[in-house]
Amino acid sequence: MVTEELKSSAESTVEELEREGDIAADFLEELLDIADIDGDLNLDVRQGRAYVSVEAEGDSLSTLSAPETVQALQELTRLAVQSKTGSFSRMILDVGGSRDARRRQLEALVDTAVEKLDAGASQASLPAMSSYERKLVHDIVSDRGLVSESYGEGADRHTVISRG
Repeated sequence: MVTEELKSSAESTVEELEREGDIAADFLEELLDIADIDGDLNLDVRQGRAYVSVEAEGDSLSTLSAPETVQALQELTRLAVQSKTGSFSRMILDVGGSRDARRRQLEALVDTAVEKLDAGASQASLPAMSSYERKLVHDIVSDRGLVSESYGEGADRHTVISRG
């Protein structure tokens, strides 16, 4: 019976995340219509989060795919989801492959930090970034056999990399 309850709880979580994705997609679709931008929306649930991606042929999403713009759209979309569900959303938005592009930029930042460590520095600090970006950095650093920790508060929170 406990197993059934746990299974039901896990399923409802996936259902809730799918609902978040649906609400987010509806909000984004309206926003794209207002801006007269064509885009296809894809929904997914991964690692306990709803993922919404906006894709289009050509460069019609180029104005929306800058990291700062994606971050702002993500926050607006999270607020729209929260207003409908009453709960904080950890939904992730990707516009035109912006997340993959940002991951490559973060990998380059980590490479530069590793060069500093190779040159004798005991640690290397990265610029302040969002919690999602810091999580990506922690994953990249861990994959390279190094150690990372986050320091600071709010908008000043950043990651420091060391050999451990």
